[in-house]
Amino acid sequence: MKPQPSPLRKRRVHSWPVRICHWINLLAMIGMVMSGWGIYNADPLFAFTFPQNTTLGGWLGGNIAWHLAVMWLLAANALFYVLWGMFSGHFHRDFLPFSPRSVWRDTVRALTFKLPHKPGKYNAVQKLMYSGVLLLGVLLLLSGLSIWKPVQFSGLVWLFGGFDIARYVHFFAMSGVMLFVIIHVLMVVLVPKTFVAMLTGGKKISTEESADE
Repeated sequence: MKPQPSPLRKRRVHSWPVRICHWINLLAMIGMVMSGWGIYNADPLFAFTFPQNTTLGGWLGGNIAWHLAVMWLLAANALFYVLWGMFSGHFHRDFLPFSPRSVWRDTVRALTFKLPHKPGKYNAVQKLMYSGVLLLGVLLLLSGLSIWKPVQFSGLVWLFGGFDIARYVHFFAMSGVMLFVIIHVLMVVLVPKTFVAMLTGGKKISTEESADE
């Protein structure tokens, strides 16, 4: 007797851990950026400061207090997401593989508005961006620890080339995250249904369908 094919397994476009971590991360990043701008204004690295009404905390002590408080929320959320992403296969399934050729191909498609959108399928540009922002997150963590506790983490400070260099690394890593957010929001505007999917999880898709090119 001919064996019957196994039924296709269904899954949401975005599972509940991804959605919860996404929205917690959004709130935490807003708090981190606004309080971080206030800290930056107290000792600017460049010849500009951020408007006071875009900062969080009111004064340097308040900026630091907010930054450290929100840091723990962001750290807990990131730890949960990284562990879940590793053990659930989310990172391997959705962020890999990609290559310079595939990134270039999908970049050209996106710029010419010919890049197809498949629910549950990340294109090469998205894979590069999501992988890159995770690495930026590691840089933010390490440079932030160096700035926060330069004596206790003197080894980290040395690896960064000094306290001042660690501050520049922290600033540019955060700028990279902000650039990611801007591009991310732009892509949501171009494909509005992705916003709904991040709220509801989207329609269920088969694992076979999500893996198709």
